[in-house]
Amino acid sequence: MSSFTQFNLDPQVNQVLEEIGFQVPTPIQEKAIPVVLQGRDVLACAQTGTGKTAAFMLPALHKLCDPDFKGQIGPQIVVLVPTRELAMQVAEEAKKFSKHLSRVKTVCIYGGVPYPIQKRALSSKYEILVATPGRLIDHMHSGRINFSNTKMFVLDEADRMLDMGFLEAVEEISAAIPSERQTLLFSATIDKKIIPVSRMLQKDPVEIRVQATLERQNAIEQKLYFVDNIGHKLEILDHILENTEIQQSIIFTSTIRQAGELADQLKEKGYRADSLHGDMNQRQRSKTIERLRQGKIQFLVATDVAARGIDISTLSHVVNFDLPFVAEDFIHRIGRTGRAGAKGNAITFATFKEKFRINDISKILGKQIDVHTIEGLEPKTVEKPRGSFGDRNRAPRSRGFNGPRSSSREGGESRFSPREDRGPRESRFSSREDRGPRESRFSPREDRDSSSKPFRRENVFIKEGKTFAGFPKKRKESGAPSSGFAGKKKFSFKKKGF
Repeated sequence: MSSFTQFNLDPQVNQVLEEIGFQVPTPIQEKAIPVVLQGRDVLACAQTGTGKTAAFMLPALHKLCDPDFKGQIGPQIVVLVPTRELAMQVAEEAKKFSKHLSRVKTVCIYGGVPYPIQKRALSSKYEILVATPGRLIDHMHSGRINFSNTKMFVLDEADRMLDMGFLEAVEEISAAIPSERQTLLFSATIDKKIIPVSRMLQKDPVEIRVQATLERQNAIEQKLYFVDNIGHKLEILDHILENTEIQQSIIFTSTIRQAGELADQLKEKGYRADSLHGDMNQRQRSKTIERLRQGKIQFLVATDVAARGIDISTLSHVVNFDLPFVAEDFIHRIGRTGRAGAKGNAITFATFKEKFRINDISKILGKQIDVHTIEGLEPKTVEKPRGSFGDRNRAPRSRGFNGPRSSSREGGESRFSPREDRGPRESRFSSREDRGPRESRFSPREDRDSSSKPFRRENVFIKEGKTFAGFPKKRKESGAPSSGFAGKKKFSFKKKGF
């Protein structure tokens, strides 16, 4: 059995690992730490909850113990993360691992915090900088950061950073850091989005792929419930909450509005619930997460961005009330539970129309999610066979040029007669000569009823309280009767000819 002693880390770092109970490295730590210590660039694929923060932070701290790093201005280690919650988590890990490294200081900057506070922190001496892209760019433009001595550049959850549209910010930050550096890129997936970024930022990186081990997958029990609609979701969720022993749970929704509304409904039912979403300021979000850590919140209804970086060992369940828009986000969601070897549970709701998303998620997981039903709450809709449309019992029709096109429906007569049975073309379409003179078909204007008014095309507009743009200002609302809708604004009708 391997241990952290095999890496020959600085004694001060090993002392911290012993105190916090780190004995056996995880697969990503075992593969990445030796490569990082060699100074090579690393492109690592590891899911959330596999210990990837320690995989780059421990060798970084070991290097900071080198005398060559002493007395230098500006950050020596720069860690870029997509969200403020993850920034706070990584900064806390850095402070925890550097407990006995008295001269190592960590600064964390992210949006939602007043600039003067962060300006004072950046003006002091520090070695590790953890930041989100947007706020780091702001401080760079203000000239508050000197990257001239940066030796290591880390991008954590790089896939999420790209999904959030931070590619240009990452490029600008990378250009400001010396090219003679070590670049570490960690991502939950390595796909066509990540490869070009790696080629742009890294030099001959060592690629490390650590898929979820069977033990890790089995630590999270997953259940999939197919639902008819939002009402059906709420019924199943209510049944699960009433009949399942849940210590704490995060319930993921796709919108900010739904997060707030669902949290309010849970409160009305007597649950200790609250919401976490992007419309909250940093103080509100930090307070909510702290209440979750203290156990004051049992059910946290959250959006994907807001919940990234939450690391709480007491989260026994994750509920995917809505499926994520990006399949990879499913991995990050369920990674909130089953951490540090604990047993976790992931419950997912989906409609049959969302089956294609479930298939994408299954490909990433490498297995199918077990489908469950609750007696009395089974879905009423039935999954349609792929390619079905309309009446499934109708006779099949040949397609293309591979055979004669069917000209009749089942049980009916032919709808299309052969061309030979239609008669000569002349008998079906009369020539212009057979139609008679134009005068016999259209009576002259003089012969029409003189009492009738000339035809005038008109368009009716419905107006509510004000004239439409483009109408002459002199036009006034007519005294036409109201529409008759009680309690509503009166409508009037105007005609405009053209």
